[in-house]
Amino acid sequence: MNRILATLSFFTRLPFWRLKDIPKESYERVVPLWPLAGWVTALAMAATMLLGFYIFHDNIMLSCIFALLVRILITGALHEDGFADFCDGFGGGTTRERTLEIMKDSHIGTYGVIGLIFYFLIMTTTMTAVIFKAGIMYNTPTSLPIERVDDWQVMFIIPCIIFIADVMSKAVSSTIIYSLPYARKEAEAKNKLVYVPTTLMDKILTMLVSLVPCAVMLIFIFPRAIGSFAFALLMTIVARFLLVWYMRKRIQGYTGDCCGAMFIICECVFYLTLLVMSN
Repeated sequence: MNRILATLSFFTRLPFWRLKDIPKESYERVVPLWPLAGWVTALAMAATMLLGFYIFHDNIMLSCIFALLVRILITGALHEDGFADFCDGFGGGTTRERTLEIMKDSHIGTYGVIGLIFYFLIMTTTMTAVIFKAGIMYNTPTSLPIERVDDWQVMFIIPCIIFIADVMSKAVSSTIIYSLPYARKEAEAKNKLVYVPTTLMDKILTMLVSLVPCAVMLIFIFPRAIGSFAFALLMTIVARFLLVWYMRKRIQGYTGDCCGAMFIICECVFYLTLLVMSN
């Protein structure tokens, strides 16, 4: 229970920490349960999307923008902040030490601003396009766009897509701690916290809170599109390995900012691939 509360307290701004005192050891082991925080953010985004879908109707992009805004409010822009620092550090740093120094700076630079602009452009446009074509993934190649799908079907289609993308991207990103050491000393960490190596049981736990519910949704909601989702997940894993290789080359490890950047990039890759496959 402590680890669950620590995970939800760490990855969101929701006051789960008020329920009880959470020991530091629980916070050091939150990464394997990162996908569980995705349950909260994904469901909040899905509810916002459904509300926006019926309020704005023809403007799916506006609904997507508000859904992303809700997630930012829930997480306190945790991942976006890490992505911006990652862009600044890896874009402006020429040495390992300089890269880590820039990432630790609380000010945002040119690379961070440009990175966030492109991230939101890519996410809003790809989410909009994927949601628009959700009816095709749900049924047959001749299915109708989402605006003309029955209401009860929309209630299942939109939340499932958002849930799978958010949760599986977090699950893939959480494996960074298995491949890289922490690049800083604990005293140098922004939040004075270093994630500890996880056990086999932790890895199984990650799969239980991510792969299992997503697989159930695919089997019952998107049986005709399992191949498309599987390929999107595969491309996300490929992106993860490329990022791990790049981080090892540049700073010989990872930081909290790298974790945030990993999720942001993996989710974009997931939606982009899903969009290509839906064509």
